[in-house]
Amino acid sequence: MTADYEGRDGAVPAAVDESMALELDRLRGRVAELQRERDHLVAVVDILQEISASLHFVDILQTIARKLGEAFGLDRCAIFLSGNKDEVRLVASYEDPTIRNLVVDLKRYPELQRAFDSGETVFIPDASTDPMLRAIKPTLDTRNVRSIIVVPIQWQGAVIGAIFLRTERDAQAFSDADVSFCQVVASLTAKALRNAHRFEAALRTQKTTSESNRKAEVRRVALLSFVRRLLERNAAAEAATFADRGLSRASDEELDRLVSVAMQVLDEEAKG
Repeated sequence: MTADYEGRDGAVPAAVDESMALELDRLRGRVAELQRERDHLVAVVDILQEISASLHFVDILQTIARKLGEAFGLDRCAIFLSGNKDEVRLVASYEDPTIRNLVVDLKRYPELQRAFDSGETVFIPDASTDPMLRAIKPTLDTRNVRSIIVVPIQWQGAVIGAIFLRTERDAQAFSDADVSFCQVVASLTAKALRNAHRFEAALRTQKTTSESNRKAEVRRVALLSFVRRLLERNAAAEAATFADRGLSRASDEELDRLVSVAMQVLDEEAKG
């Protein structure tokens, strides 16, 4: 077969050699792309397995940040959630898992602010040349930043958070496939947060119901105790006299007062 590509002197023409080299590079690129897709799928499966084992949102977010950081070998991976008004908080961090609920100044992160404001993914292949980051370029240069992805986390049409990923300059740049993968992870994160919210709401409802039942039971016990004591006192008194002459207005008002006092006592005892 090589004879078809050989010249009269038996050498392979330069054009054919270049074509084969280009084809080899294309195949290598395709293999690397398939490997990247495989890594993405493995990461998604790992994330699903780990977050399914927890219904607490802090643990879920920290797991996702760690998995993304490991999958990409990131300089930084963080998850932010929106708070009161325009407040944004850092709630999970790959590089420092001890960080929790840290208020963040969005002026320091224009790419993060754009993601929260627009609700769209922000992809910056080269941070050193992006106009949006011109004001913080010295900081990015000091930290040797290369690529940045910020994917909003949306729930019922509203942006409730964002996943922030960043690579160093000597690392592999993010690709469009990486952006799509991060968007899938953001969608999984939103669903996991929704389930965690429902679980915690159910726990609060259960706790409230249990507390109400406990107070009602205490009130019933206290009421029975009060009635028992009242009957004992009544049995020791001259009840027949009251039955004959009936209750006076003063006695009727006194009973109302006693009932009112008794209900206050019951309420206090129910509080424990």
